[in-house]
Amino acid sequence: LSQRLVSRGYTPEKMVRAGEDFFSSLGFAPLPETFWQRSMLSQPQGRNVVCHASAWNLDGADDLRIKMCTKVNANHFYTVYHELGHNYYQRAYKGQSPLFRSGANSGFHEAIGDMIALSITPEYLRQIGLIEQMPPKDQDLGLLMRQALDKVAFLPFGLLLDQWRWQVFAGEIAPEDYNTAWWALRHKYQGLRPATPREATHFDPGSKFHIANNVSYTRYFIAHILQFQLHEAACKIAGWNPAQPLHRCSIYHSKAAGKKFADLLAAGAAKPWPETLAAFTGSTAIDGQALLNYFAPLSEYLEAQNATRQCGW
Repeated sequence: LSQRLVSRGYTPEKMVRAGEDFFSSLGFAPLPETFWQRSMLSQPQGRNVVCHASAWNLDGADDLRIKMCTKVNANHFYTVYHELGHNYYQRAYKGQSPLFRSGANSGFHEAIGDMIALSITPEYLRQIGLIEQMPPKDQDLGLLMRQALDKVAFLPFGLLLDQWRWQVFAGEIAPEDYNTAWWALRHKYQGLRPATPREATHFDPGSKFHIANNVSYTRYFIAHILQFQLHEAACKIAGWNPAQPLHRCSIYHSKAAGKKFADLLAAGAAKPWPETLAAFTGSTAIDGQALLNYFAPLSEYLEAQNATRQCGW
């Protein structure tokens, strides 16, 4: 995909325009002109900036912006859709009371853009001219593996990080045990041990931004489950055939999915999040079954490949 983006003459702005086009295909209004005038889509020359991608609404209404040192590659192509998800969510709930201008819960804001990015399927890439032909389904395993190494492998880390923070705040982990407790959780959930001996004087948790800056991480754990649940629900609204693989479903150009999606976004935090979730998915509970459904072909393949192996730690 990175090579295709370059060969097709994509620029940082053209990548963002593609993301805007996706939302427009669902029925959303275009981004305001001020977005293009005020956003930072490329790293400015001659000065240093924080390049970590982020999305902003400066006035609680329509002053939407992205701050991102965009590179023309596949990774940033997906990141653009993620950040635009924040912007469209921010604009959708602008009519709510200031108290409710937020995601239904902290995980929703992170899940929205990633849910849209799940529709960046081979068929979608063909529709926008980035590939000419649909690859055969037997080539999907590579795509699913790449996604699983990102999204599935993240889940245990997303869970343990706030477990460590909460235990510190509760006084259950003493300062002299900060590092030991960190690696105990890393081993429990991820099966990882440090490559070199670590001492109590080391502070490996602090190498993670969210630890050093006291930012909750549970939102990302929730989002990595919720995005698949929202994607599956959106696909059903769009008329997806359940006999087809979920990972090949794209809601591009589905006005029906866009209408329900817009309603979800506009609710902001005005209702208890289970009600907002139920209005879109039919369930009040966050459920990992959609994630399992999405990766089912890869799971079946790996189970067959590892049938004679002892896995785990």
